[in-house]
Amino acid sequence: MLQVCLNGARNRTASAHLPVTPPELAGAAREAVDAGAQDIHLHPKNHDGEDTLEPTHVDAAVAAVRAAVPTVPIGVTTGAWTMPDAQQRAALVRTWTVLPDHASVNWHEDGATTVASTLLERGIGIEAGIYSGTQAAQNFLAWPQAHRVLRVLAEVTDTNPQTAPNVAACLLNELSSTNLPILLHGEETAAWTILHTAATLGLDTRIGLEDVLQLPDGTPATSNAALIRAAHAVIQQASGPFQKPTSP
Repeated sequence: MLQVCLNGARNRTASAHLPVTPPELAGAAREAVDAGAQDIHLHPKNHDGEDTLEPTHVDAAVAAVRAAVPTVPIGVTTGAWTMPDAQQRAALVRTWTVLPDHASVNWHEDGATTVASTLLERGIGIEAGIYSGTQAAQNFLAWPQAHRVLRVLAEVTDTNPQTAPNVAACLLNELSSTNLPILLHGEETAAWTILHTAATLGLDTRIGLEDVLQLPDGTPATSNAALIRAAHAVIQQASGPFQKPTSP
């Protein structure tokens, strides 16, 4: 499975092509799906362009993207930077009226189980964010409800393309006791290296302007769709021909 991560915690100072508003997110999602993305991860933004869990903004973003790509799963962030207090994050999740299909929970953050339990109560799938170089894997695997999550996001935070594959191997070893689907991805200059690693191992992966702003040749990416198309080429090289899904 190839997921597109549309924007992340970035703002338009990072890239003029970053989708921020609900209509922009909807357009970017439609283009990425047409290019072959099979799942969507996005960060709803407030009017100042900051990540938020406020229901007005989450509902608007999810509704716009779902209208554009009605058959494609949509996920959002619940990162602690949106609201440091986990109880308050959980309370905001309970106020959402347009529910995403899944939401990411970072297991190195305080209160991860509080937010995750609330997502389960609301019938929202969980992507368990496991950052390399943290206690996230141990924290997650110790949670009694770990088997109920949708997938694990194995997030390689080392941005050095030479050392990131070894970090990925160590992270996957930490997660070796789980039978859950694993989506492996990297960041910035190591994003393409880790995408190739994921494809070689037959793991789910992702790409998008959240993770990297350049194409494999180093030129600036002008859209999420361009990154998805480039990812197909990398995946094909690593694992054989990629069969683009039929557009909904």
